[in-house]
Amino acid sequence: MKNTPFTQKHIALGAKMAPFAGYNMPISYTGINDEHATVRNNAGVFDVSHMGEFILKGENALELIQRVTTNDASKLTEGKAQYSCMTNDDGGIVDDIIVYHLQPNAYMIVVNASNIEKDWNWISSHNTHNVEMHNISEKTCLLAIQGPNATKMLQPLTDVDIMNLKYYTFIKGTFAGVDNVLISATGYTGAGGVEIYFEDKDGNADKIWEAIFETGKPQGLKPIGLAARDTLRLEMGYCLYGNDIDDTTTPLEGGLGWITKFNKGVDFTAKQILEEQKAAGIKRKLVGFEMIERGIPRHDYIIKDAAGNVIGKVTSGTQAPSLNKAIGMGYVTVENCALDSEIFVDIRNTPVKAKVVKAPFV
Repeated sequence: MKNTPFTQKHIALGAKMAPFAGYNMPISYTGINDEHATVRNNAGVFDVSHMGEFILKGENALELIQRVTTNDASKLTEGKAQYSCMTNDDGGIVDDIIVYHLQPNAYMIVVNASNIEKDWNWISSHNTHNVEMHNISEKTCLLAIQGPNATKMLQPLTDVDIMNLKYYTFIKGTFAGVDNVLISATGYTGAGGVEIYFEDKDGNADKIWEAIFETGKPQGLKPIGLAARDTLRLEMGYCLYGNDIDDTTTPLEGGLGWITKFNKGVDFTAKQILEEQKAAGIKRKLVGFEMIERGIPRHDYIIKDAAGNVIGKVTSGTQAPSLNKAIGMGYVTVENCALDSEIFVDIRNTPVKAKVVKAPFV
């Protein structure tokens, strides 16, 4: 198992550790409900250094990104980021990613930890015009400081204005005495805050971690594990790769039509297949649902209609800490995807009533 530059800190803080995407990662510290509430109401720090980062440079960098991603990266001015995804030859999702426009002809792509090698190989296989590519995943630290009070706590650590950083924009500057830190108004919690990228060298990881907690701890800042990251993203209806979207689900089925730009003037992978699917109409759709009867939905539980017919399956589910009720996401047939549709989740061979609701849940 790999370690992040912060692994020993998590262990020293008493975190419950477990393997995730080949890394020894903190799952929880004080408990999922407490950590979840900390981020929703105040601020928390996630170590997400296991994520992957690629740099693409050169006059053909944008053209390559346009061919392998569904969103329109030509709309990105410097200092802006964009949520996107890459599709395979059948229209399934290779990965969901974030594209950063760093400077003229230079971009950073942030990918899911479990897909680093797969994504690198996929992009490389389409790099037919000598785009300079660098996989900087191993030497890049990434901390997500999330919550409504996150930027207020961090502002004293930097000269750049992060309090007024617009969503999906970023800025580079000195942070906690470390140069060349990329501070991005992104994150996968829906609670606000920033993500900070910096190189793992010269004790930077220790310096930044210590500075963040020195300024934040008196204000209630806490370290947060991946379990709360999952409940936070699920309450927002955000997809988790490998659960809600994967190589077999298309962006249209997964509710990512909004990042699938057919009119961007470039033929991205499987564009024609997806256009045909859009014209014909999808057969299944990823929906959010809340449990009406008692029970917690879990990944791969079967979903049925009132007559007992199998209509789909659960992709993510939990007892939502902010709502005090059980919620989930799953694929159902389009006939059963309308809001307020009554569906039944098979929990230990018992159909438990739920209804389709609009995400986000909070």
